[in-house]
Amino acid sequence: MKNTNELRGELVKVFNDLKSGAISPVIAGELNNAVGKIINSVKLDLEYAALRKEKPEINFLKNTK
Repeated sequence: MKNTNELRGELVKVFNDLKSGAISPVIAGELNNAVGKIINSVKLDLEYAALRKEKPEINFLKNTK
């Protein structure tokens, strides 16, 4: 995953796979947990930059199509 659009696509795939029974709830839960950690790390970068009154370049948030 290179950006939030790709992340969202992966989450939709996990949802669909869980719904169809292709993956177990345990695996889906672990994938969602990992995604939460990724998002929290980006959030931490943004909060730190805000405290320093900076505008960071975070490629993960750039959604080039």
